[in-house]
Amino acid sequence: MNDTTLTRGARWFRALAGESASRAPVWSGDAALGGETARFITVVPDPENRFPRAVDNVVGLEQGWQLARAVREVIALDENASTRRPIVAIVDVKSQAYGYREETLGVHLACAAAVDAYATARDAGHPVVALIVGPAMSGAFLAHGYQANRIVALDAPGTMVHAMGKEAAARVTRRTVEALEALGETIVPMSYSMASFAKLGLLDELIKGVDADAPTDAQIQRVRQVLSDSARSAREDQRGLSHRLDSAMAKKNRAASIEVRRRLAEQWDAA
Repeated sequence: MNDTTLTRGARWFRALAGESASRAPVWSGDAALGGETARFITVVPDPENRFPRAVDNVVGLEQGWQLARAVREVIALDENASTRRPIVAIVDVKSQAYGYREETLGVHLACAAAVDAYATARDAGHPVVALIVGPAMSGAFLAHGYQANRIVALDAPGTMVHAMGKEAAARVTRRTVEALEALGETIVPMSYSMASFAKLGLLDELIKGVDADAPTDAQIQRVRQVLSDSARSAREDQRGLSHRLDSAMAKKNRAASIEVRRRLAEQWDAA
């Protein structure tokens, strides 16, 4: 994969962690971050993947299992360490790999293995930070990034978090893409902008003024500082994800979700 064909995930991996010693479809490696060593992980295209639906930067069978292996390797390495290294998930994933063979062979299990590995790392005391540099779509984001203690993103064209692409969502909702975009202006979860995603309380920082495709050294250093600060914040906080409901934005735009959770907890404790 030469410089002209690199995806954003691959470019940012190289910018933050250097050349990868591992091969596609999952790059994993250690590099310095804020005075300590961090593990960086990203999904890259794999043109020679045996599954035709999984040649792009998506999460399929091999990607899911390799993500899980990369994360669990870190857990094992730091099992007896007093301070466990941060894990940075560089997110640039278009979707999970849909296909008859992928479904038959259990792509859901592969994605679940990645989710479980990230959650296990977080519960074990590894500060997990997701850096969104491109699309973070559907089950691929659930498998690679959503279990992070902290989620940060570049405020740049092409970064988005959603359940499906605009064209697919337009077909499902029987709208035009233009009508769907207009709907997102008034219904926050329908929006494809990172600023709207931040209003749900799920994004810890939106990093502005960074060229996602060709960052300068100063911009790379800014992102590195955000990652370091995020890892430090996560280490000082509880290991769960309840902070996503604590922000003013979450309390405003997810009030119904918060109330449902309160009532469920109330009934569960009563039982």
